[in-house]
Amino acid sequence: MGLLKGYTKEEKSWMMYDWANSAHSVVVVTILPIFYNTVASYMSNAESGMTTWGYATSAAMALVALLAPIFGAFGDFRGMRKTLFTVFMLVGVVSCVGLAVTPQLDFITPGQAEKVGMAVLVLYIISTIGFSAANLYYDSFLNDVTTPERMDQVSTMGYGLGYIGGSTIPLLAFLIMNLVLGSDKMLFCLSFAFGLTAVWWFVFSLPLLKNVQQKSWQPRQKGAVALALKGLVSTLREIRANKAMLVYLIAYFFYIDGVNTIIHMSTSYGDTLGLDSTSMLLALLLVQVLGLPFCLLYIKASSKFGARFMVGVGICIYMGITVFGFFLRSVWQFWVLAILVATSQGGIQALSRSMFGKMIPDKSRSGEFFGFYDIFGKFSAIMGPSLVGFTSALAADIALKNQGLTAETADPAVVEAVTAQAAPWGILSLMLIFFIGGGLYFFVLPRYLKKEGN
Repeated sequence: MGLLKGYTKEEKSWMMYDWANSAHSVVVVTILPIFYNTVASYMSNAESGMTTWGYATSAAMALVALLAPIFGAFGDFRGMRKTLFTVFMLVGVVSCVGLAVTPQLDFITPGQAEKVGMAVLVLYIISTIGFSAANLYYDSFLNDVTTPERMDQVSTMGYGLGYIGGSTIPLLAFLIMNLVLGSDKMLFCLSFAFGLTAVWWFVFSLPLLKNVQQKSWQPRQKGAVALALKGLVSTLREIRANKAMLVYLIAYFFYIDGVNTIIHMSTSYGDTLGLDSTSMLLALLLVQVLGLPFCLLYIKASSKFGARFMVGVGICIYMGITVFGFFLRSVWQFWVLAILVATSQGGIQALSRSMFGKMIPDKSRSGEFFGFYDIFGKFSAIMGPSLVGFTSALAADIALKNQGLTAETADPAVVEAVTAQAAPWGILSLMLIFFIGGGLYFFVLPRYLKKEGN
C-alpha cells in the first residue's frame, strides 16, 4: 500500500488496528441506533428511542471512565498491555456476535419488544466497554511504536486507514446487500453487518498482536496491584501539578464530548426527524470515503501550522456543525452535515491523542497517563448524550404541556410529532460544552504552554 511507504512494520501494524476497530465505530454506532428505534416503536410504553439511546451510551461510557485509570495502570506492568488489549478486544468481538442474533428475534409480538430492546442495549454497552478499553491500550502503544517527532503523522494516518477500511467496506457491504435483497430482507442484512463487524475487528487486530510489543513498562513485584492503585494517586498529582496538561485535559473533556456525541447520536437524531435511513447511511458512507483525504490534509497542515492550531480549527468547525444541525430538517441537509463532519472528525481525534502523548513525562507509564486521558474522554461522553436526551425530553414535555397534554394522555402521533420538533434543541445544547472546551483551549491553555516554554 503506497500510502504506508516509509512507515515501520510496528507503525503499520499499530495503524491497522484503526482499520480493524472502525467497523464497530460505523456499524454499531450508526446502524444499531436505527434498529433499536425500530424495536422501540413496538414497545408498549416506549420513551423516545433517541432519549433512551443517549442514556445507554452514557451508561456505557460511565463504566469505562470509572475503570479506565485502573485498567491503564495494570497495562503498564510488563507484558500486561497486550494481554489486556486482547481480552477487551475479544469482549467487543463476542458482543458483536451477540448483536448479530438480535435482528432475528421476534420483537413484534406484544411484550417481546421490551426483551429484545433490553438485549440490544446490554450488548451495545458491553461492546462499547470492550471497544473503549481496548482502545486505551491501543493508544498506550503509540509511545512504543513511534517517536515524538512522528507521532502526529502516525496517529492521524491511523485514523485515515480506519476511514478507508473498517469504516467504509463493512458499511458498503451492508448497503449493497440491502439494495440487492430488498427491504424485506433488512433484518438479515443487519445480522450480516453485525457479524461482519465481529469478524473484521478480530482478523485485522492480528497484525498488532503479532508485531507490536510493549517496550516501556513498570516492573511487576509483590503487592503490584496495591502499588498500581497507589501510583494512580501520584499520577493524578503529577497531572494537577502540570498546569498545561491539566488545562488541556479539561478542555479536551468538553470539546471531545461534542465530537463523540455527534458521532453517537447522528443517525438516531436523523431517524427521530423522520429522515430516510438508507439516505442517511449513504451520507455516512461519504463521511468514511472523505475521511482519509481529510486526515492526510490534517497531517500536512499540522506539519506546517502545528497540531495545536489544527485541533483549534476542528473545534471551530464542530461549533458550526452544531448550529447547522439545529436547522437540519431534510436529507440533503444531512448530506451537507456529513461532509462538514468528514472534514475534521478524524483529524481532531488523532491530533488530540498525539498532543497528549507528547505531553507524557514518563513513557514507561503511558498506560497510566492514557488511562486518565481516557477517563476525561469517556466521562465527557456521559455528559453529551445525557444532555441531548434531557434537553430533547424537556423540550417535548414543554411542548405537550403547552397543548394541555402529557406523554401518557397524548395520541401517539402527537407524541411522535412533538418528539421530532424537540430533537433539534437537544443538538443545540451541545454548543454549551463546545463553548466551554473551546474557551479553555483557545484562551487559557496558551498561557500555561507559554510558561512551560511550549
